[in-house]
Amino acid sequence: MLEWFDYCGHICIAFEMLGLSVFDFMKDNSYQPYPLGQVRHIGYQLCHSVCFMHDSRLTHTDLKPENILFVGSDYDVHYNPRKKRDVRVVRNSEIRLIDFGSATFDHEHHSTVVSTRHYRAPEVLLELGWSQPCDVWSIGCILFELYLGLTLFQTHDNREHLAMMERILGPMPYRMSQKSKTKYFYRGRLDWDEKTSAARYVRENCKPLRRYMQGTDVEHVQLFDLIQRMLEYEPSQRITLRDAIRHPFFAKLEEGRRVNGY
Repeated sequence: MLEWFDYCGHICIAFEMLGLSVFDFMKDNSYQPYPLGQVRHIGYQLCHSVCFMHDSRLTHTDLKPENILFVGSDYDVHYNPRKKRDVRVVRNSEIRLIDFGSATFDHEHHSTVVSTRHYRAPEVLLELGWSQPCDVWSIGCILFELYLGLTLFQTHDNREHLAMMERILGPMPYRMSQKSKTKYFYRGRLDWDEKTSAARYVRENCKPLRRYMQGTDVEHVQLFDLIQRMLEYEPSQRITLRDAIRHPFFAKLEEGRRVNGY
């Protein structure tokens, strides 16, 4: 916040002028993914900013690419021989996190449903209660999207969403399926008809997480290790952002791009 003023009873807040969101830049770039180095830099800044919130006992609850803005969205055009086409590469991958309208302190009322659908954690879907780890799940989904240009869970239905999770990440833990008061599970297993068109869509569009890797270099392996830790079903087992910042995937980040020595 740079300043604020009262205009006829309306509180107005002035912020710095920012560029496109990482989503809009990707959309304008025909959903081409970001270079791995930029995924690292964006991911590091995102983890660091949300970690600051978590240390303050806040949960953002609506992390998504639309809520991550570039400081400036000027770009260069490079020819990608693999894609056989020109692609835009943002010049400066410095970002700002925005939209704290749904941010919730630990002591405040926690609504049953939070997060935009595609970035919603399993404990929210199953109505088991949520706290800071639901943000970590969202960041795992965002890192995947920046890396591939694809939404990890492209669905609008809870049961289908859970089926996608199981296809990509394996079976839901028995404790979570049993504890949930929702009707998505029967005797600990997802109540899901494999013969429907929805089931065919899930089979054709989802595969185990590691099979989405675009290379076998150590950097790709490290990124997917981090995403896997962020997408742990059990919130208590999910990596914290303080530990995520120290993950080997971020070790190659240039010293000048680190914040407060992390």
